[in-house]
Amino acid sequence: MPTYHIEMMEGRTVEQKRKLAEEITRVSVEILGGSPESVDILITDVKRENWATGGKLWLDRQ
Repeated sequence: MPTYHIEMMEGRTVEQKRKLAEEITRVSVEILGGSPESVDILITDVKRENWATGGKLWLDRQ
């Protein structure tokens, strides 16, 4: 079964991450089959100072 690697800017609550993990797992099992225990999800919080888009750090965006 799949392993998902999710990188997102920090700031989400534990409850939001919990719901995300539950829904990704549910949809994976629905579409791919298998058991929920076979779905792995790794969430990495990235600080705004460590993420840039279009040459600008998100820390500097207003």
